[in-house]
Amino acid sequence: MGAAAHLHSADDARRLARRRLPWMIFDYIDGAAGSEQGTRRNRAALDAQVLRPRILQDVSARSLATTLFNRPAKRPFGIAPMGMCNLSGARADLMLARLAARDQVPLGVSTVASTPLERMIEVAEGNAWFQLYFSGDGTGTFKLVERAKAADYQTLVLTVDVPEVGRRPRELRHGFKMPFRIGPRQFVDFALHPQWSLETLFFGRPQLANFQMVGYEFDRTESRAKANWSTLARLRDAWPGNLVVKGVLDVEDALALKSAGVDAIQVSSHGARQLESAPAPFLALQDIRHAVGPEYPLFYDSGLRSGEDALKALLAGADFVFFGRILQFAIAAAKEPGLRKLWDVLSEELSIAMAQSGLTEPGRSTKT
Repeated sequence: MGAAAHLHSADDARRLARRRLPWMIFDYIDGAAGSEQGTRRNRAALDAQVLRPRILQDVSARSLATTLFNRPAKRPFGIAPMGMCNLSGARADLMLARLAARDQVPLGVSTVASTPLERMIEVAEGNAWFQLYFSGDGTGTFKLVERAKAADYQTLVLTVDVPEVGRRPRELRHGFKMPFRIGPRQFVDFALHPQWSLETLFFGRPQLANFQMVGYEFDRTESRAKANWSTLARLRDAWPGNLVVKGVLDVEDALALKSAGVDAIQVSSHGARQLESAPAPFLALQDIRHAVGPEYPLFYDSGLRSGEDALKALLAGADFVFFGRILQFAIAAAKEPGLRKLWDVLSEELSIAMAQSGLTEPGRSTKT
């Protein structure tokens, strides 16, 4: 029996990943800002939200399909952009891309992905969105925009909640660096996790692939604080496709983004990795939906752990939601079969929750 057979929930994936990953890698994926109260606050908000059971509704013909920027998607959830996914398992990026292609859902390709953005959209068969960080004076940022345009990306996701990288004590204790470096402390950690270490040695240390052809070095700790509304206007002028702004938790900011011509907003706390005292994004989602109105495209990520969580977010106002780190845990636990097993678990959880709630469709269809 393969390891994937033991994955019956996101908690199972996380537990197995914790055993198999080096401590430094697990804590990089799992950790959050400060004492991680932000994670607990959002989890409490999701847990407090109940679903309304309905009976005798004939929910025999249920569908998880939806539309997203006028394109069909087989699920109302996609794959959030995550940096250095190949740390969770060799070629994890490509596993995620193949899954996106299979179910026609968006794969968020991170600025700090381990695989070039051109390769990612190819393997995802066009089902990829490029996630962008503004860094330094923006010169390198706009080079990446041009690369994404040349690679035929149709959607750009500007992440705006990292003016400075949040302090994540679990990372700091392990001396985690990006680009990835190995020192004496890490060597001991890796020696105690030989399966991961041998696989990484065989396939090569994960690199920041999108910077190998741009002409400048990426510094994860470099300030992104210079980005402002003029930066957004410049990006809007430069990008002809769909522009999504990710990392929004404030109603006033959401209304300003809508007025600035942004095509969609993604409510997110960056997985509670930035500001420990930020409000629970699940609660912010409801406030922002009320403010921007029923027709404006609104996406959500942060803290989702199950299909029921996804349904809660969809009913609270999201048009589409994204799962993140739990997918990396599934890869760490059981490679590509683990990823697909957890994805199927999430799909089944959502379908069952819909049936119990008297629903035959997962939620709303986004407008353009």
